Parts: sequence; C-alpha cells; structure tokens
Amino acid sequence: MMKAEELKLTQAWDKVFPKSSKVDHKKVTFVNHFGITLAADMYIPKNAEGRLPGIAVSGPFGACKEQSSGLYAQTMAERGFLAIAFDPSFTGESGGFPRAMHSPDIDVEDFQAAVDFLSVQENVDPERIGIIGICGWGGMALQTACIDTRIKATVTSTMYDMSRVAGNGYFDAADNEEARHQARVAVNAQRTKDYLAGDYTRQGGVIDPLPEDAPYFVKDYYAYYKTPRGYHPRSLNSNDGWTVNTGTSLMNMRLFTYAREIRSAVLMIHGDKAHSCYMSRDAYADMVKGSRYADNKELLIVPGASHTDLYDQTDIIPFDKIEAFMKENLK
Repeated sequence: MMKAEELKLTQAWDKVFPKSSKVDHKKVTFVNHFGITLAADMYIPKNAEGRLPGIAVSGPFGACKEQSSGLYAQTMAERGFLAIAFDPSFTGESGGFPRAMHSPDIDVEDFQAAVDFLSVQENVDPERIGIIGICGWGGMALQTACIDTRIKATVTSTMYDMSRVAGNGYFDAADNEEARHQARVAVNAQRTKDYLAGDYTRQGGVIDPLPEDAPYFVKDYYAYYKTPRGYHPRSLNSNDGWTVNTGTSLMNMRLFTYAREIRSAVLMIHGDKAHSCYMSRDAYADMVKGSRYADNKELLIVPGASHTDLYDQTDIIPFDKIEAFMKENLK
C-alpha cells in the first residue's frame, strides 16, 4: 500500500465562497501513482443515503481548491453528488517537491488518482463517476477521459489547451518554428540558471499592478485572482506563479491525441466572450470529427460570458445543464 505523506491541512473554512448549509464538508487525502499525497475538500449532500454518484473537480490552472473548483464541487454536492475538489501535485495543500511544478503526465495521474479514491468510498457508486475540469484543468480532464474508462462523464468549463498555448502562443500567434526555437532557448537557459542557483525562479502570478493597456482578459484575471473576489494565499496565480521552466513538457507534446476515441460522455462549456473560446470550439470539432462516439458529446456556448465569468458567477455558470448532463450519464 502506498504510504501517504502527512500534510498540514487547515481545518478553517478559508474558501473564497460561502459555506453551504446543504452539504457536509471535510478534508481528505489520497496518493497518486507517483507517490504524491493530494489534499482535497469533500462535499457530501446532507442526509444522503446509499451510494451516490461521485465527481472529482480541479482547476483553474494555477488556482487552488479554495477557489473555483471548490465552488463547483460544493454546488454539485448541493445537487445530490458526492464531490471532491483537489489541489494538484506540487500546489496548494497537496504534497510534492519542488513546489509550483507540474507535468501533463502527473496532471492526468492526479485526476486518475481522484477517481481511484472515489471508486473505493463506501458512499460512492464506482460505476457512476464523473470529472469536471476548469480552465487549464479542463484540458487535463479531457486528456484524462482519453485514458480512464472508469469515467462515465466529463465536463470542461472555460477550457484551456495548455499544450497549444505552450507550443503556439496565445491565439496561435507564435505557431512557427522560429518562435518555438526561441522559446526553447529561453526555457533551457533558465534551467541552467536555476541549477546554478539551486532554486527555481517563479514566473510571477497575475500581473500586479495592472497596466492600463493590459489586454481585457488579463484585466479579467486580475479582477478574480488579485481582488477579494478570488484572491487566496495558496493560489499560484494570486501570488508568485509557476516556476519558469514548468512549461517544458507542454512545449514538447500535444493533448487530446486520442480524443476521438473517448466513448464516455463529454460536455464542453465556454463563454462566447472568452478570449479562449477558440480552444473549446477547436477541441470539440476535432473530438467529434470522424468519431464513432460523437452522439454523447456536446459543446455549450454561453452567450455574453467571459473566460473568468465561468470561474465563479453562479448566475452565469450553467449548473442546471451540468447537473442534468451528469445525472443522465451517471445513471
């Protein structure tokens, strides 16, 4: 049996959203196949009986479970699901060293480890498990659905394809060999500097102070991560960010290679005002093109919604649709 690391978990309610009176909450931990112990918040409907459908939630990329993923998990628990929101490896309250690192392989494993955990809970039906990924973890959720057949339903919300951004830049503006070469030169020079220094340089989180000429989506990030609306001391985006060299693996691979072979149900949600909407549109189109399993795939575009609206705006996030989708596919 894999030995769990002893984590220091706060028992105080330190979320950026209010605690629901409709659910019970507790901290839990589980170990992934790399031996890293992950921390999660578990939300259970009050007075629940029998085995419930289970949902694992994570994201956005560089956030913590006290932010969007916790809100999604608690809301789904209010609607009858047992839900966990977990901190990915090397972040938040989860284990793993050095900090603020990530690898797409470990990211997928974290989601699979969450499914492992849910599958053996006495109050969860192992045949009714779904996952929800937000922002960059929407991409990791879709990637996990490519490999884990225990997952019966996947929801991505305001999805980022982190491998596309790493390889092509925003809006594919750096999709050429010279730009990729220069990015490789820069990240490898940083590796040498870090090795000499014996530490890993951080990228910095969301820019602060915010320049007046910042792109609108950067202003949206600031409004979430840097204000009382969404700031959290354990969030990488709210503070000093990922390590500079953490994108190395993403620069050398692509997500969704086998997305057309996903047999389980997938719902992709994005706002039409989001700068990132093209990522969901393109990933969905690629997933269903020529697929024998397109009938249970859906793309829902939310009119007027920005990228960060789907982080926490409960009057905009289509929770009714997410609930109906999960209930239909987690029968």
